[in-house]
Amino acid sequence: MTQGSIIDTLVFRADEIILYPGKPGPRDRIYRVESGLVRIQSVDDDGNALTLRFVRPGEYFGEEALSGGDRPYHAEAAVDTRIAQIHPNLLEPQEALDLAVQLALALNRTYTSIQRLVSQRLKNRVAAALLEFAETPLAVRDAKGRVMIHVTHDEIASAVGSVRETVTKVVGELARDGLIKSGYGRVMLLDAPTLAELAQQSS
Repeated sequence: MTQGSIIDTLVFRADEIILYPGKPGPRDRIYRVESGLVRIQSVDDDGNALTLRFVRPGEYFGEEALSGGDRPYHAEAAVDTRIAQIHPNLLEPQEALDLAVQLALALNRTYTSIQRLVSQRLKNRVAAALLEFAETPLAVRDAKGRVMIHVTHDEIASAVGSVRETVTKVVGELARDGLIKSGYGRVMLLDAPTLAELAQQSS
């Protein structure tokens, strides 16, 4: 990414909204995550949220500005996040190719998420979501090398298309099976290989 295509670098605190739903204006830009993590969410009229995808460092969002279509989601910082605001008309050929590749990968992950919603039980979807969280800045490793994810049951529910009460029951089941250890606002992975097996199973 050359400096010429970057209009500005913006910093957002955790849980701060970056983009709101609506029609992008003529001066809207696309965005690249430099550090941190962005959560893309759809929220219905009752306030129920569904996480559509996470945007990691090196990945883009705000692509609807390229087509002028309505933005159907909120983009918020999941952790303290720094993003580059990019003028698409100033992208060099290699940068445009990188943008296209990243958006194609994001679309592929969306296909996978939809497939899980229609073909997997909630327990399997929760296992898959925890493994995905483990690959983001929400996760840290303790002195023993175990992965600790700073995530709430509400956030897990949003990621798997369910509600907190039901997810809490599934988290408890995974904990009783010895696969995770759950605490307030955090989940420790104790048996990632078995979680991975669960994540691959269909109903």
